[in-house]
Amino acid sequence: MCATPRTGSTLLCGLLACAGVAGHPQSYFRRQGLQEYAAEWGVPRSSDGGFAYADYLQAALAAGRTENGVFAARIMWETLEEVLGGLRAMSPGLPGGAVSLLERALGHTRFVYLRREDVVAQAVSLLRAEQTNVWHDPVQATRPEPEHEAQFDFDEVHRRVQVINQHNAAWQEWFSSAGIEPFPVRYEELAVDPVGTSRRILDFLDLEVPSGRELAMQHRRLADELSGQWIARYHSEQHRRSGPSR
Repeated sequence: MCATPRTGSTLLCGLLACAGVAGHPQSYFRRQGLQEYAAEWGVPRSSDGGFAYADYLQAALAAGRTENGVFAARIMWETLEEVLGGLRAMSPGLPGGAVSLLERALGHTRFVYLRREDVVAQAVSLLRAEQTNVWHDPVQATRPEPEHEAQFDFDEVHRRVQVINQHNAAWQEWFSSAGIEPFPVRYEELAVDPVGTSRRILDFLDLEVPSGRELAMQHRRLADELSGQWIARYHSEQHRRSGPSR
């Protein structure tokens, strides 16, 4: 499983999917996408339009597996407890913690933890994506047109900086309490050497790229000159606000 920030993870997931042996990592369990995925996969519905989590899970496993049986999913911090809650409801009363729940449902589970050191840059990227609804820039297509114009807002960037820091701390605490040693990936390293970073992840997972298959970028980075301007504006405004009062 990929424990990731929302922005930046598309680059990594595309590369791992390109390997053909590391599953097809997507945000299968994000609450906002459950209904769409369920409809796409033909998950059986009840009379009120709902579906059993067990049925959804089986469909997700089928969609997220490569031919070698490896399943991969992208999990944000806010999604983790929802996944665990669904698994607990499937197996009420069974002993064991979070790792036991995951491994009963998914098999032997390993974590790749993608983290961005420049939290302000991550917050800016997230805010712009939310405002424009442009989340991906596929290599084989033109960049999607933004639905709305992005507008800088210091308070909105700062709010996301705080949330990202909270989620990073929560992941670290959860890994420690669960006795999990994830494979750490810095976004900054991934951006500079995406193929090399992906190969190191595959080594961690004991997977080899099949002969004749090449890892190739599926998405371009969305960061541009405007992102740099917003980052500079945030730091300037933060410095002004935190300066000594007169």
